[in-house]
Amino acid sequence: MSTEVDQGAAKRVITALAALLLTALTTTGTAGAADGGTPSAGQRIANALRTSPVYVDEAYAEAVPPSRQRQLADRIRRTGLPIKVVLTPLTKGDAFDGESDLLAGTVRDRLPERRDLVLITSDGDFPDSLQGYEWPGDTHQARKAVAAAGFLDEMRDAGLADLTAKAVDLVAEGKGEQRYEEAMGDLGGSARPTQSGSGTAGSDSGSGMTGWWLFIAVPALALTALATRAALLRSRRPSPAVPHVVFATARAADEARVRRRAEAEVLALGEATRAADVAATPGLQQALDAYAAAGTVLDGARGLPDLAGALALAQEGRDALTGSPGLPLCFFNPLHGRAALRTGWRPLGRRDRLDVAVCQECADALRNRRAPEVLPDTDEDGRRVPYFEVPVGRSAWAASGYGSLMSPSAGLARAR
Repeated sequence: MSTEVDQGAAKRVITALAALLLTALTTTGTAGAADGGTPSAGQRIANALRTSPVYVDEAYAEAVPPSRQRQLADRIRRTGLPIKVVLTPLTKGDAFDGESDLLAGTVRDRLPERRDLVLITSDGDFPDSLQGYEWPGDTHQARKAVAAAGFLDEMRDAGLADLTAKAVDLVAEGKGEQRYEEAMGDLGGSARPTQSGSGTAGSDSGSGMTGWWLFIAVPALALTALATRAALLRSRRPSPAVPHVVFATARAADEARVRRRAEAEVLALGEATRAADVAATPGLQQALDAYAAAGTVLDGARGLPDLAGALALAQEGRDALTGSPGLPLCFFNPLHGRAALRTGWRPLGRRDRLDVAVCQECADALRNRRAPEVLPDTDEDGRRVPYFEVPVGRSAWAASGYGSLMSPSAGLARAR
């Protein structure tokens, strides 16, 4: 008795392998172009998204031609949701180091509408697959909705355009968790081998053909199983303490923008202190001290952490002038602006909880058990780490938490 493999299933597997190989070949030539030039790859994508919610790299132009891009854009607009799509090859060493997380974070940082955004992107691990992201919360269950689209039976032979359209529909439906569980429950059952009642071990139509298909299909199925397992793990595992998007803010263009902002705020604080009535402003001396410290930090700033420190000191000075200090800047990333509330947070590897001030976006991330976006700094070994992991003796900002743990001025004095 010989076993006949479901040829339709095997054909789908081989087609998927061919697509993987084709994508690998086509992306090799485009990775270098994504790395350089002005504007950066992230800025170029963000600029394109300001005119259309769909960005498709030329490498995917055949899979998602302009007519399908327009259809996708219309589909997104009909949902009324802040959905944007970025389909671009991702390979190790490119502008996003082959990481969809880094792509998403970089693009999001360069979009003006940072408060509410659903982003559907290429998957850095598996070509022709998608990843979903949502900020500030998980209202539309975008990550699970997009993951579910790739596992639906109806999407087995779908092209990238159809897969993206389905992902948009599932996000708009708002039942990503349910759809994902349903899709996972349906995996692995349909292609059962059947027994042949007529073939023999030596027949050309029996074991020979079966062996030929198995020779191709078994490695392919193994690869598919690994891909499925990786996708499942990625969907179920909690976000890392420091996601790749943490480091997406440290770009030269961002640093120049933050420097201009810090210069303007420090200058405004100086003008406010000079105009203040000495008798009617009890906190004037504290404001003057903060102004002097902010100017010193700004003059010697070596990167975003110092520029954020200048902003924190300027905020401290303004609060001293008004006599009604509010919450400091966001603990996790002071570039998010003034915090909205205080909350308990326990760093990885520590038992004690810190009381920190956070913006609403970071508070939502913590509440949903996601990692907030953290401002990076450089440790003694030159590695990029969360700024609060730098020893407090080397960093005023790690010591003060930009105002959450102590005043920025006190942290500056301690670091000295």
